[in-house]
Amino acid sequence: MSKRSYMEAVLEGLRAVRTVEVDIFHGSDVESHANAHTLCNGCGMNGTRRKKIYVRLLLSIDRRETREAAMETVKLAMEMRHLGVVGIDLSGNPAIGEWTTFLPVLEFAKEKGLLVTLHCGEVPNMEEINAMLDFLPARIGHACCLQQEEWKKLKSFKIPVEICLTSNIRTETISSLDIHHFADLYNSKHPIVLCTDDSGVFSTTSSQEYAIASSAFGIGKREMFDLARNAIGFIFADDGVKHELEQIFDLAAERLQF
Repeated sequence: MSKRSYMEAVLEGLRAVRTVEVDIFHGSDVESHANAHTLCNGCGMNGTRRKKIYVRLLLSIDRRETREAAMETVKLAMEMRHLGVVGIDLSGNPAIGEWTTFLPVLEFAKEKGLLVTLHCGEVPNMEEINAMLDFLPARIGHACCLQQEEWKKLKSFKIPVEICLTSNIRTETISSLDIHHFADLYNSKHPIVLCTDDSGVFSTTSSQEYAIASSAFGIGKREMFDLARNAIGFIFADDGVKHELEQIFDLAAERLQF
């Protein structure tokens, strides 16, 4: 398949969904990464109990690719903005490829208004980690192998971190949850978002990742709820969508007992 035909197949599948309302083809900025948000509109907002899922797409540049192939992905993302594509992700085997190969392409994506997230710090490559942080991406994923100076830089830049607990343990990037950097970032009130990385590959769900975090780090229900609500601020969304999501959370908070 070509990149375009692959995307067309994904979009065709989304168009075929009938069990929930799918918000994707309206051109507004929301996203679906590994864990799309499924929300109930029957929370007093419009009188219906039908669930609604907000889906937006990030096109991924694989580190095995050439610069030309990466630029092809960015241009495809620009062409498909009206179909729910909002950004670019750099991922793939962290031991393959050079950051400098992709930097001009990612800078171009930024200039064109695409949001960028980077898999960063999956292996201990301090030169690359520092360069990625200096790029000021909209988010980074994992951040497992930063050292003290890189942690300081990350926190000073306030770059949101996508935390994938199960993935980090199963890939042995982090040896155990008791030394996972989630705790430090959470306690320092750094922007973080709990993610699955890949729910199929790692046999997990968003709910399970929240349950693991609660159990492993002793975080109560109210605090977990706030963690999820705060994540709205870091999604690739416009203010209108963020406000709608915050309203849904706030209505839910009125009914929940913590």
